[in-house]
Amino acid sequence: MTVSTSTSSSSGPPRPSAGAEPHRAERTPPSPTLTRSRVIAVLRAPAPADCDRVVEALVRGGVESIELTLTTPGALDVLPALVERFAGVAEIGVGTVTTVAEAVESVDRGAAYVVTPVTSAALAEAVTSRGVPFYPGGLTPTELWSSWSAGATAVKLFPASTVGPGYLGQLRGPFPDLEVVPSGGIELDDVPAWLRAGCLAVSLGGPLLRDAFAGGAPSALEERARRVVGLAGEAEEAR
Repeated sequence: MTVSTSTSSSSGPPRPSAGAEPHRAERTPPSPTLTRSRVIAVLRAPAPADCDRVVEALVRGGVESIELTLTTPGALDVLPALVERFAGVAEIGVGTVTTVAEAVESVDRGAAYVVTPVTSAALAEAVTSRGVPFYPGGLTPTELWSSWSAGATAVKLFPASTVGPGYLGQLRGPFPDLEVVPSGGIELDDVPAWLRAGCLAVSLGGPLLRDAFAGGAPSALEERARRVVGLAGEAEEAR
């Protein structure tokens, strides 16, 4: 008796060939401003009207990248005016974005980049499809890699102070190409260590702003800004 050697066709979906790479989203590069200055100032203002004088002091001190946050009620209302006023001397981005609607409105109103505290495929699609730099937050390797694979310009390591610059070195093992912006609780004196560890830039909030929104002298903020810009510059030269 002759035994048939033919096999029936599989009813399941075709399997990818060995070594096939998963689809990767297009990645918008960071701005020349950020790659030059390496410092982002994060503003959590009580009211949007407070932003103007604080941004002015930061810019006088040499900070060239400013992140407005949506924890400030009406932040997007003042965004276009700030973008226009500081055009050519500073880029203005928007952070604490948690919904697609917020992301789209931020871009439409002139945000130079969008920052989120979370890992979200929907937010990644909304921002990267518009060609705007995108910095989503995460802490674990899975969160950071998910955002990077979705087309993030760089991932925001948050809260960075809980892990320290050494964590970035550990991430470099499995993810050598990962671009990282640490954020959350970073003191001014910590900036050089983070930059030497290989991060794209450092995001600074309270330790830089301090009392700027509570009657603090603009000259004091300007001096802190000048100091951190100097620290970042020294770290760059040493890399």
